[in-house]
Amino acid sequence: MSERRTGIDAVLDDSRAGLDRVSPQTAYDALGEGALLVDIRPVAQRAAEGEVDVPVLHIERNVLEWRLDPASDARIPQADNGSRVIVLCQEGYASSLAAESLQRVGLPDATDVIGGFRAWREAGLPTRGDA
Repeated sequence: MSERRTGIDAVLDDSRAGLDRVSPQTAYDALGEGALLVDIRPVAQRAAEGEVDVPVLHIERNVLEWRLDPASDARIPQADNGSRVIVLCQEGYASSLAAESLQRVGLPDATDVIGGFRAWREAGLPTRGDA
C-alpha cells in the first residue's frame, strides 16, 4: 500500500495535475481569443505590487467561485459567456488552487498563469504601478 502524501505541496500537485497551465505570454495571447483573465489578488497587494494593464476582472479569492459559477445566483455577467477563465495571483500558487476549484464548479477549461503576476511582469507584458 502506498503512503498518501499530505500537506500543501501535495494539494498543490493534485490541483495542478488537472490544469493545462499557461505561460504569461499564452495568457496574454488568449485575451485576444476571448479568454477572461481574473486577478484574485487582494486590493492591497495589487496596489503594492502593480497590476496587469490589459482587460482583467478583479475578483478576490474569497468570492471567486460564487462570481464565476454558471449556476450561482451571485455570478457576474461575464460568467455566462462561456469564455476560458485564466486565473492570476502573485506567484502562481493560489491561482492553481483557485483554477482547480473553478473546474469543480463547472468551468472545465479554467486554468492559471505559471509564475503569476511576477512572471507576467518579468515577461515584459503590459503592467501599471510598481513594487
